[in-house]
Amino acid sequence: MRFTDGAWMVREGFNMHKACEVRFVKKDEDKLILTVPTYKIYGKGMTLGGVFLTLEITSPLDNVFKIRAYHHKGDKSLAPSYFETISSSVSLDISEEGNTVTAVSADSSLVIDKENFSMKLYRDGKLITASEGGSLAYIDGSDGNYMREQLSLRVGEHVYGLGERFGSFIRNGQSVDIVNKDGGTFSEQSYKNIPFYITDNDLGVFVDHSETVSFEVASENVSKVQFSVKGECLNYYMIAGSSMKDVLTSYTAITGRAPLLPEWSYGLWLSTSFLTDYDEKTVLSFVDGMLERGIDLKVFHFDCLWMKDSHWCNFIWDEDMFPDAGALIDKIHDRGIKVCVWINPYIAQQSELFDEADANGYLIRKTDGSTWQTDMWQPGMGIVDFTNPEAKEWYLSKLKALLDMGVDCFKTDFGERIPSEGVIYYGGQDPERMHNFYTYLYNEAVYSLLLKEKGDGEAILFARSATAGGQKFPVHWGGDCKSDYVSMEQTIRGGLSLMLSGFSYWSHDIGGFEDKSTADVYKRWAAFGLMSSHSRLHGSTSYRVPWNYDDEAVEVVRFYTELKKKLLPEILGASKIAHETGVPVMRPMVLEFQNDPVCAFLDKQYMLGGDILVAPVFDETGYVQFYLPAGTWKDVYTDKVITLEQGKFFKETRDHLHMPIYIKG
Repeated sequence: MRFTDGAWMVREGFNMHKACEVRFVKKDEDKLILTVPTYKIYGKGMTLGGVFLTLEITSPLDNVFKIRAYHHKGDKSLAPSYFETISSSVSLDISEEGNTVTAVSADSSLVIDKENFSMKLYRDGKLITASEGGSLAYIDGSDGNYMREQLSLRVGEHVYGLGERFGSFIRNGQSVDIVNKDGGTFSEQSYKNIPFYITDNDLGVFVDHSETVSFEVASENVSKVQFSVKGECLNYYMIAGSSMKDVLTSYTAITGRAPLLPEWSYGLWLSTSFLTDYDEKTVLSFVDGMLERGIDLKVFHFDCLWMKDSHWCNFIWDEDMFPDAGALIDKIHDRGIKVCVWINPYIAQQSELFDEADANGYLIRKTDGSTWQTDMWQPGMGIVDFTNPEAKEWYLSKLKALLDMGVDCFKTDFGERIPSEGVIYYGGQDPERMHNFYTYLYNEAVYSLLLKEKGDGEAILFARSATAGGQKFPVHWGGDCKSDYVSMEQTIRGGLSLMLSGFSYWSHDIGGFEDKSTADVYKRWAAFGLMSSHSRLHGSTSYRVPWNYDDEAVEVVRFYTELKKKLLPEILGASKIAHETGVPVMRPMVLEFQNDPVCAFLDKQYMLGGDILVAPVFDETGYVQFYLPAGTWKDVYTDKVITLEQGKFFKETRDHLHMPIYIKG
């Protein structure tokens, strides 16, 4: 959202009230409260009218400052946080000297200028960021009121994160709206929008709002990151880290960390694909075909057409295709393979469950009390209202019946196209704030059931949509991509961006989702996919078993499945670190080698754990360019050791069985 017209003018339709000075300072236990007029006050008569802002500053963790800035205190935009998991605060050391107020948290200080309002954040004496020169502002406009903040960037500072984004890996110069949409992986839209960014100046900023947050990242003002929300209040956290990893540790302490996952989940998953026809014979031919070819399959996934078309979701197996689903699940289990089934939070009008859900108020309602329905995805479908405890338990009872039948986990698809206008929730929540947060409630509900039924360390789901805190309900996959090299590149950027947004695990559709890839793309993508934290063969209208491509595809899938098994101890170790610290399993190069300036820009290679470097091939000729930072590296195929005093780029041609993989140290 842009409010200015160049450097000097405000855009037509907006009136800007910039934080100007501090009039009152109040210390309330571990809270600093500032009264901030938006104009200079030269006499008490000037206090009879005008815009004042209030700032409440606390520290939920060492080196973290929470800023709560508001105009009118009674506005609904001051509703409690949906995300925060920390209710207590650490002690702030607050001092006041002359025109300066200083709040200290551990090794960090927030220095506030009272005369010409500004806030400067330091860590160990190093300036991390600042809000100054009227950066904090209240804006009244023809389409509503807004709160805005702008935080400074240093020369050469790079901004990352804001969720799963498929464009340029570095966010500088981008406009990003935090609003979940089902737009594929080849647009500016995203399934997983996270109002958190991180920079290589050891700064993390989390904007604690579930409604749309608009970011202008070195765009409207090229020296600042601007974020704004509609309403009278702006809540955000400034994290002053000792490193980017330290920033992620603090951020995930606030919003939650990923749990440990079952060891079998790191193996190969095979799907029926989205819109393919399949029955018991088809399923067993795929399962047995993988085993007969020596491919160690760990999970078989039934996508949407395990239910009758137009009936999603009724949670009833299509008896024409699966006359004895329980027996089929037993047969798959007898082969040592887990079973996953596709679900979503929608109840079609044709579903046997619709009338029951409608009559009991289990679906999102219109403001006139009738059930909200749409013909998108399923004719006449409604959406389960997870703010209604009875609706949640009703929905989970249908899933428990599937677990009792032998299903091991669920793919929680969709959850992005949630209405934000003209609807009411059972719990009375603001629909605008619920649009992004709906996916949290949906995945939390399903994950809680799996945790209850399967136990800690065995619960796992496969989710597409997410918001802040969604990392607590893994795993997430990258969404609907095309089946070519460009889409493979988009996919890896999206995943690495998500890893810098507090998430720890990630997967994607090997070979692409839409259409059918060439055999070459499939094989290159299989190598990449099997060197991701989680690995799934899935598509839209064609089966993704490797023998549908060529004989070498079978060899590639088998080879990298076995290689991942050999590297699994390192991956499991990285999972433990993720669980304890929030540092992800799949790590962008900048996270692992922050002091190497080259790594700031690398978005087509990554670290799997702390020691495995993976550089996927994105070219049909096998050409690949990759970078090894300074240190000692061992080629995973030949055991050849390379020692580099400084980082070096390599330009090579690799066949399908030799994607660059190096072990550090």
